[in-house]
Amino acid sequence: MIEVYTDGASSGNPGKSGAGVYIKASGKYYEYSIPLEDMTNNEAEFHALIKALEICLEQFPEEILSFRSDSQTVVQVIDNDFTKNKSFLPLLETVRELTSKFPYFFIKWIPEKENNHADKLARKAIRHGETN
Repeated sequence: MIEVYTDGASSGNPGKSGAGVYIKASGKYYEYSIPLEDMTNNEAEFHALIKALEICLEQFPEEILSFRSDSQTVVQVIDNDFTKNKSFLPLLETVRELTSKFPYFFIKWIPEKENNHADKLARKAIRHGETN
C-alpha cells in the first residue's frame, strides 16, 4: 500500500497556487512541489489530489492507494462522490476517472498538523515555481 499526503495552497483566494505531494512507498519517500495556475485554495486542494493520482499512475500502477488530505471539502466530495459546486464537478470527474485505474483507493481526512510535509511542498511551489 502506498501512502500519499496531498496539500494545495493559494497566495490569495484566488491567487498564485501550488500543490504538494508526499508519498511513502516501500520504505522510500518521494516529494513533489508543483506550481499551479491562479485558483482558489479549494481548487488547489483538488489539483494536488489529481497531480498525486497522475504521479501514482505513472510510478505505482496497480498499487493500493491510501490518500490523506487536510481538506475537509475535498475528502467529503470524494467520499460522497457528489458535489453541488459547479467548479468542483469537473475536478471530481477527473478524480473518478483516475481512481478507477487502481485496484483500491482510500482517502482520509487528517488534521493540518499531520500534513506539514505536503503543506511545505505546496508553499514551496508558490514561492519558487513557474506555471507549467
